[in-house]
Amino acid sequence: MRALRILLIIVVILGGLFVIADRIAVNIAEGKAADKIRESEGLPSTPSVSINGFPFLTQVADGTLDDVEIGIKNYDAKGSGGSIRIADLDAEMHGVKFDSSYSSATADSATGTARISYAELLKAVQKQDPAQLAPGITATISGLSYGGDGKVKVELAVKLLGRTVNVPVISSISVTDGKVSAKADSLPRIGAVDLAENRVRAVTDFQQAIDDLPAGIKLDNVEAVKDGIEISVTGSDLHLVG
Repeated sequence: MRALRILLIIVVILGGLFVIADRIAVNIAEGKAADKIRESEGLPSTPSVSINGFPFLTQVADGTLDDVEIGIKNYDAKGSGGSIRIADLDAEMHGVKFDSSYSSATADSATGTARISYAELLKAVQKQDPAQLAPGITATISGLSYGGDGKVKVELAVKLLGRTVNVPVISSISVTDGKVSAKADSLPRIGAVDLAENRVRAVTDFQQAIDDLPAGIKLDNVEAVKDGIEISVTGSDLHLVG
């Protein structure tokens, strides 16, 4: 009986040491992975990396990590006319495989979210020169904000007879042809002038590309929230590093 107790104590101690060693190993791996991602993506700051699943060491022995979460702040993606900054980009990689030298890694699939502030989106879609809607009437997008119910409120600065008035338009957003698209639910009537729909929509409606995301993930869905637009991203057979 005493021998059994001693054996159980030894098993518990060894189990505890294995857990400690496993957690130390995963912390080191997370740090090295974060540094590698920062280097390969040219990021201004080190991302957060969380390797999930236990035990970690047996996953390493198999050469595949079940689940890896990556968080990136202030990521500069490629927009329609330049760069567009993503405030938060969080991705969850599944089936992450790496080679024996740990110099490259791929993922079977990924899902995640990206958030772009309204101020950043406005900079990307705002045109420098106002568009002419009719003789003596010009307009440009002057603001973007949350319009409620998952929609965007587009503020138009309309110059009419020498006066500038702000005209709000509620727009639905979606992912169309791989771009974030906004389309006015209904067009505003400005004064007593009947305006051509195509001219008004040339100002109110827009498409914004968000390309060059890490590992080749793509836009999937988009929704307006209080502090910006939230985009769902997805991908498969992704090349992570190396």
